[in-house]
Amino acid sequence: MPIAAPSWPQATTVADFRHNLDVVHARIAAACARAGRDPRSVRLLPVSKTVDEARLRLAVEAGCDTLGENKVQEAKGKAEAMADLGIRWSVIGHLQTNKARDVARFASEFQALDSLRVAQALDQRLAQENRTLDVFVQVNTSGEASKYGLDPIEVADFVQQLPAFSQLRVRGLMTLAVFSDNTELVRPCFVRLRELRERLRPGLPVGVSLDELSMGMSGDFEIAIEEGATVVRVGQAIFGARATPDSQYWPGSAG
Repeated sequence: MPIAAPSWPQATTVADFRHNLDVVHARIAAACARAGRDPRSVRLLPVSKTVDEARLRLAVEAGCDTLGENKVQEAKGKAEAMADLGIRWSVIGHLQTNKARDVARFASEFQALDSLRVAQALDQRLAQENRTLDVFVQVNTSGEASKYGLDPIEVADFVQQLPAFSQLRVRGLMTLAVFSDNTELVRPCFVRLRELRERLRPGLPVGVSLDELSMGMSGDFEIAIEEGATVVRVGQAIFGARATPDSQYWPGSAG
């Protein structure tokens, strides 16, 4: 079944942002009702990639206190420019080890952990900064070679090694679904992540939690919620349609 084509007008005022946030929260609540879930079990992560500082300040005034960014340089610049607002920053794109220092300094969350080299680099930099970082393990549930993330069969061994990195607080799993308007292609990606989490739970090492499932974006987050998402990453439905295509950012590196 195809997903209805979205309409995402630009938000340019605090009132616009409040309206868009209300609409998204209502969609979250409706999806939770269909799934028999409490809406409070789903965290909305507004994704602010490509959005300029002036509009982000309006969004914060409207109620956004955490923002997600794909590219480290973009996130770092915004974090520095808006340090007065006390925003929590979530890095949700692929990370190169040479950017670990920046992430360790400003981010509260990293949702794209998919290699031990990155885990080690982050752990070392976080220790130097005397900080810890919430992390999600990224899983490639679509099987697309173009996407980052671990193959599902690699995840069990990977999470067993994560307690060695004491500055990382492993919170859950993250995935990107197939980019399609066909729910029959999208839904299985979310099902695979949930089922993987359930298989892994009995054997998790001490200190590793997979309570969180970060999956679903503006076009498909309702399906993700129906399949167990606890974090949905929503950008265009809040900020408005982007001029740049998703392909520029997904699976583009967080560089």
